Amino acid sequence: MDENRRGYDLKAPGHSGGGAPRHLPGRGPFPRVDDHLVEPEVTRDEIVGGHRVVAMPANPPHARQHGMLGYVIQAHVAPGYTALVDLLTRFDEESDFATDACIYKEGVDPATGARHLEEIAFEVVSEQSERLVTEKARRMHRRGVRRIFSIWVKTHRVCEWSPESESWRPLGPDARIEDPCLVTPFKVAALLDAAKADSAVVEALAAKGSPAIRDRDAAAEARGRAKSILEILEARGIPVSEAQRQEILSCQDLDRLSRWLRRAVLASSAGEVTSEP
Repeated sequence: MDENRRGYDLKAPGHSGGGAPRHLPGRGPFPRVDDHLVEPEVTRDEIVGGHRVVAMPANPPHARQHGMLGYVIQAHVAPGYTALVDLLTRFDEESDFATDACIYKEGVDPATGARHLEEIAFEVVSEQSERLVTEKARRMHRRGVRRIFSIWVKTHRVCEWSPESESWRPLGPDARIEDPCLVTPFKVAALLDAAKADSAVVEALAAKGSPAIRDRDAAAEARGRAKSILEILEARGIPVSEAQRQEILSCQDLDRLSRWLRRAVLASSAGEVTSEP
């Protein structure tokens, strides 16, 4: 995002009825998360601390990082949560901006009658200043966002916001991001490297019990058992016709392949292996 800040007249400084937004002691109530100061999908404006920021389209390094982030987060979101990109949120009276990716609980927040606030948020940082990203993090945390991460494109690093020190804490590539919002933890390196992102996504889909992953794994196991049968028969000097070879290799029934594997150790012919009573 290219940073372009100047004074801005707040379009909707108050909160518009329907539910009681959460608030901090000594402060007025927060506006509801969808009581926007800007017009979603109409302008590129964001408001941070009462100042307008124009969110410009990204160049390839930023856009590529944004795409990788969405890819990894979407695969890892746990049941009962939803992952989104560029979600515009009213964080306080003077702030209405979107993070690059976020996760929040599905359903309606009973305290407000609106959607739930983000629990985890990610920001890709390229041209915007650290001062602006830090200001966003403070406002998000004050509103109630539990965890805030930043991915710094130019320095190829990932940080997590520390409310205690009010600063960005660097995370090593082998550090793991673990949270109830995620179906399984993933390494920070998955947010920086395309190959590691692919591996992390496969692990996440497997943890979710994806039918496609289950089918892939079952097919790989079937191929492995079929090859083992043929290798045993070959080692024992038992001839196998092309038709018998194809029958064994094309079988996808793991129980049947297990029976054939046991028979291959003692059978006197390939026909004894694949014969069914």
